[in-house]
Amino acid sequence: MNHRTVRLNEHEVTPVGLWSLRAAAPTVAVVVSLNFPGLTPEARDLMRRLTRTALQTLVDAGARPVLVDSSARQLPDPAVTAAADGVLVLGGGDVDASLYGVEGPVPHEYGVDRRADLYTLQLIDQSLGRDVPLLAVGRGSQLLNLACGGTLIAHLDTWHRHRGEPGEAVCTEEEVTLEPESMLAGVYGARRLTVRSHHHQAVGVVAPGLRVTAVAEDGMVEATEHRDRTWTIGVQWHPEDSHAPGADRRRLFSAFVDHAGSARHRTPEVSLVAA
Repeated sequence: MNHRTVRLNEHEVTPVGLWSLRAAAPTVAVVVSLNFPGLTPEARDLMRRLTRTALQTLVDAGARPVLVDSSARQLPDPAVTAAADGVLVLGGGDVDASLYGVEGPVPHEYGVDRRADLYTLQLIDQSLGRDVPLLAVGRGSQLLNLACGGTLIAHLDTWHRHRGEPGEAVCTEEEVTLEPESMLAGVYGARRLTVRSHHHQAVGVVAPGLRVTAVAEDGMVEATEHRDRTWTIGVQWHPEDSHAPGADRRRLFSAFVDHAGSARHRTPEVSLVAA
């Protein structure tokens, strides 16, 4: 099928209720590659569903999302993200393996877009420098680790535990254990959580500035948080999967939006330009 026929349009992920938000609603820059190399109709439908669910959950929590498409032909001005009260980095294709020192073919590699990776790493660095609330999901959590000086595992030997096998739903359920006293444990009020996962790569060497806050049953890193920032969390799973428990998604996104609202009161108001 022609690649152009399966491109995802930003209007397809637009949430409802934007115009009913209060003027003082915190703004959240949502960084995501709506399209990546080799996008299939199935991957397009998944990206649409996950991205729209994330945007809608932000609106429902009282935040105004601003889409920052890291796959756009003309990349949005980084000033858009710099003006936001919080930053959400969503998932997508694989991270370019050369960015963490792996050369040669990677098993089951898909959707690599080095340009999008470098752009997103720039925005993560910018957000960490501003110490605004940052939530990084899936590929986003991997890029967070790279931005802070860590590495990735290019392909998991136990990949079948972390994503659906051929003929099954793309996301699979797995249990993760949360670290006591972590921000995530505080959000969920629990030590164990059932999540929806879809990945064959994972955080490898954890960056010095991050600490592990959740692990899967096979020991893989499933979540991190920054040691020195007010509220920076990376989760490898997909809370924005609409097939996952809505209550768990709302807890995490509401905590993120609450901190973005607090950040709005700490910094001068800046006018946002269109992405």
